Amino acid sequence: MRIHLNRNIVRWIIIISSFIIVSLILWNTYVFFQHFKSEERAKMKSWTIAYSEYATALANSDEDVNINKVVDYIVLKTNITAPMILADDENNVILHRNIFAKPRLSEKNELAQIFNDSIDDNYVETHKNRFISKFKNENQPLVMDELEQTLYYGTSSLLNNLKYYPLALLLIILLFSAVVYFFYRSSKVAEQNKLWTGMAKETAHQIGTPLSSLIGWIEILKSEDVNPDYIVEMEKDVDRLQTITERFSKIGSIPELKGADIALETRNAITYLQSRTSKLIEFDIEIPEREILVKINEQLYGWTIENLVKNAIDAMKGKGELTLQLTQRERLVFINISDTGKGIPKSQFNTIFNPGFTTKKRGWGLGLSLSRRIIEDYHNGKIKVLHSELNKGTTMQIVLKTVS
Repeated sequence: MRIHLNRNIVRWIIIISSFIIVSLILWNTYVFFQHFKSEERAKMKSWTIAYSEYATALANSDEDVNINKVVDYIVLKTNITAPMILADDENNVILHRNIFAKPRLSEKNELAQIFNDSIDDNYVETHKNRFISKFKNENQPLVMDELEQTLYYGTSSLLNNLKYYPLALLLIILLFSAVVYFFYRSSKVAEQNKLWTGMAKETAHQIGTPLSSLIGWIEILKSEDVNPDYIVEMEKDVDRLQTITERFSKIGSIPELKGADIALETRNAITYLQSRTSKLIEFDIEIPEREILVKINEQLYGWTIENLVKNAIDAMKGKGELTLQLTQRERLVFINISDTGKGIPKSQFNTIFNPGFTTKKRGWGLGLSLSRRIIEDYHNGKIKVLHSELNKGTTMQIVLKTVS
């Protein structure tokens, strides 16, 4: 109990620490983004000042352009990465830059040559309202009163990429969390499997003690004046208990496969159930008399047949017709078990093999799951719902390879 409590505390510490770390990273990214945005606005303000100075110097052609004007020109050429539109008071586009990276050298005037990486002027003029509206939503326009012009600028590609950084970070964290979760889940499932395996082996061990006692009592009854038919039936049940014990003892270990007559093993399994089933169930058994060798584990294969037959009987609610047909085609053996029960919806053809799935009020939902594991994992065969129709019946099929 104390160990379990400590594990819960550690788990919550990890969860809370992870949440704090993620929150700090996201907050730092937000601060970093705002800092970049402020720097970009400062650069745009510098650009407007440089542009104003440079435009004034070019307008006064009689004045020499001094070193400060040259510096302003360098600012114009190198300091802008954000998309921008410069418009007059009537919203006419004067200049534009970085809207699309389509090289074009404007030859209107010297100022236009600075913006040699913009797209076609007609395109910008046609869609200027859309661009200006978009830029207004992203940043506050910068007004140059002395020139009666306004600079509209959008977010640079660097800041746009930075906006997606938290999403990418969250995605990485989610993927990492998913990996950790599935690892933890797999470890927990493996631990549960070990527990169930241990319980199964312990059950087999516990059954062994009274079983040995029953065998002794049967030997005593043989010497008494007891109807021999009773003793024969008791011996069958004792053999049955021994088979169940062997099945439970094999859980969790790789079963040994050996060549056996699958026709005989199938007949033995169905005959035992037939003699202990309600007379309202009509059995139709079609098994060849000849020997068909297949590598199987006799106890586990018999267990699978019994699971399928019992499910068929339950589906018919104790009254109906059950057909077992065994056929061989080339190197494959097909065992079909059909009933006239309630049927299975097509959407559940695969779901019924999941552990825990059951339509019964009482039951663990492990029979078909075990059957699939026995046939497919241990015998390299195939088990499936061959056909089913609601209120008409179901046919289950097992496919195994014969010994070459």
